[in-house]
Amino acid sequence: MNLTTTLSAQASVYRKPSLEQKWYVVYTKHLAEKKVSERFQVAGIEHYLPVYTTIRQWSDRKKKIEKPLINSVVFVKTSERALNELYSIQGIHGVLKYLGRPAVVQAHEILNLRILLQEVHVEDIEQVDIQAGDLVEVIRGPFKGMQACAIQLQNSMRLIIEIKNMGVGFSVNVPKTYVKRL
Repeated sequence: MNLTTTLSAQASVYRKPSLEQKWYVVYTKHLAEKKVSERFQVAGIEHYLPVYTTIRQWSDRKKKIEKPLINSVVFVKTSERALNELYSIQGIHGVLKYLGRPAVVQAHEILNLRILLQEVHVEDIEQVDIQAGDLVEVIRGPFKGMQACAIQLQNSMRLIIEIKNMGVGFSVNVPKTYVKRL
């Protein structure tokens, strides 16, 4: 094997960064998620910062505040080539990588987070033939479109939504008649 054969074999392994817009995880500096989100907004960059509302109590008052669901993380929809340009935005710490490449978050995982953060009240409904460990999709209600793994507990169905690229999981109770097996 000569040098040209070796170089061409190595060149075929290299993959050019994609121009297709996908969701990526951007790490922020500590407690800078909201500021980074505002800076993305000003720059016109599509992003998503999942937040929830909680009540904090001080000695003299109570206050509702919005907190990030995942600390130091903002999701950004951009091309892989444009990721390096994000470092010019103050507060960015880095991009989540998997096997040396920027890790892509699937669009349905972003949708699952959006659905998860809606306020909903659910009730127990009649038995449906779904076993623990089955992959299911929610077909109606506020969680419609969510895909998850089912766990049966008495008369309720629990969905576990896992964001695989980040190793973070969430669980949500939904009526059994709201799901179908995949």
